[in-house]
Amino acid sequence: MVDCQRHLFDVPREIAYFNCAAFTPFLLSVAEAGHGAVTRRVHTWKINSEELADGADRARTLFGRIINADRDAIAITPATSYSIAVAAANLDLAEGQTIVVVQDQFPSNYYVWVEKAAQAGATMRVVPRPENGDWTPGVLDAIDGDTGIAALPGCHWMDGSLLDLEAVGSRCREFGAAFVIDATQSIGAQRFDIETIQPDFLACSAYKWLLSPYTLGYLYAAPHRRDGQPLELHNGNHDPTQQHGTYSAALRQSAARYDMGERTNLTLLPMACAAMEQLLAWGIGEVEDYLGTLTDRIADEAARRGYGHPPREHRARHFIGLTPSGGVPAGLVEALAADDVYVAPRGAAIRISPHLHNDEADIERLFAALDRHLT
Repeated sequence: MVDCQRHLFDVPREIAYFNCAAFTPFLLSVAEAGHGAVTRRVHTWKINSEELADGADRARTLFGRIINADRDAIAITPATSYSIAVAAANLDLAEGQTIVVVQDQFPSNYYVWVEKAAQAGATMRVVPRPENGDWTPGVLDAIDGDTGIAALPGCHWMDGSLLDLEAVGSRCREFGAAFVIDATQSIGAQRFDIETIQPDFLACSAYKWLLSPYTLGYLYAAPHRRDGQPLELHNGNHDPTQQHGTYSAALRQSAARYDMGERTNLTLLPMACAAMEQLLAWGIGEVEDYLGTLTDRIADEAARRGYGHPPREHRARHFIGLTPSGGVPAGLVEALAADDVYVAPRGAAIRISPHLHNDEADIERLFAALDRHLT
């Protein structure tokens, strides 16, 4: 198993940063790639325009390796909301059908479905938060013959409570429902195999567990979903083999037809590729296992203090939500930050999300600070 990799980040010893479910710190190698990319952009005369697409294709390939998909399955997008909008635009929904989501789902995978349901005369079916942290039974019960779309996360963004995506995917196929996943809080820190889950579409922003810059994301499209309509029409998502004069007559025959405009970003893509190369060098499973040792220790310390949290069998390994008996008091997060301990309030929970720069010493600092401010 990989061990603490603090030397590959610039996180000072006095900082206990546990807010990676919001933003992960850049690796030093990612920052170096960014500096090199900016320098290249300064010297524009050195840019070969015929090579611009290479960065996007390299990113597709690396992301595909992380989720066990081929390059042609991946589109380059600017955000989860963009990817989810592509999915929504290319899925049928009939009057009287339902769209299944979970309570307090992340907005990027919620708002577009409310709008789509309203336009179709369909209904939003919201699965309530389970007391035991296990979302899967309620989600499976909600998917039935009336379900048109199940739009769900891999784990809940507030506290890491899990869904069994393989079981949900099987249920969707049983009833002919489309399956859309927002995997932003999963991919990069959690083992993920697209072949066993088989969604129609999967969205992932890169700035969290993929250790990458903001305003960059990916969209996976299943083989039978690669002939749809993109949100934008531009030269990059048209098939260059179908060129007639100035213009191509057809879209690309791959998920690249859903690419955003300016997908060949000369600054973001080299950084994202450096980040994914390091993740693959570590091994996603090894990252998940190391973070699991940290969140297990956090859970043990939390239990000693009477804080609630999702049980181990129903939560992700890479982050955890702690619920103090008296709730999260106003000003707590700010007080912790003043002690150089960084977490996030999410609903009734304090979300603790470490990465490979964290170790046991950081956990000791976290609970020392909580003990000072939660008495």
